[in-house]
Amino acid sequence: MVLRAAVALLWRMVFSPFGYALRASRDSPLRAEAIGIQVRAVQWGAFAIAGLFAGIAGALYAFSKGSISPETLSVPRSVDALVMVFLGGVQTLTGPVWGAALFTWLEDSISRGFEYWRAAIGGVILVLVLAFPQGVAGFIKERLVR
Repeated sequence: MVLRAAVALLWRMVFSPFGYALRASRDSPLRAEAIGIQVRAVQWGAFAIAGLFAGIAGALYAFSKGSISPETLSVPRSVDALVMVFLGGVQTLTGPVWGAALFTWLEDSISRGFEYWRAAIGGVILVLVLAFPQGVAGFIKERLVR
């Protein structure tokens, strides 16, 4: 429920004037300044919003696990998060959600059958990234547009 509300709020934000200002600031800060967008203020606002949603994600994670330990913040776990984003699609809103679901499924199914499951997951992820350069969500979006 909270995930749906957060994604819906982000979806609404992406297609608001603030979202368009964010894209303009990302694509060409000089042009954005020229048309009157305060690029620094927009970037600070994006940083604050990203922190808010990261806090929501952390709270949901702690709630689902019951507690958190320092090993949760290890380097392999942060790499897992980046892989989830790349699998789903970098410039899509729902892509990281799809990537997280795919990565979790891969990890669960492959770790049961292989002793070196991390290497097997790496190979599968390599094939998926080469097959779907825009991520799973980007591939689905491209197919639906056609």
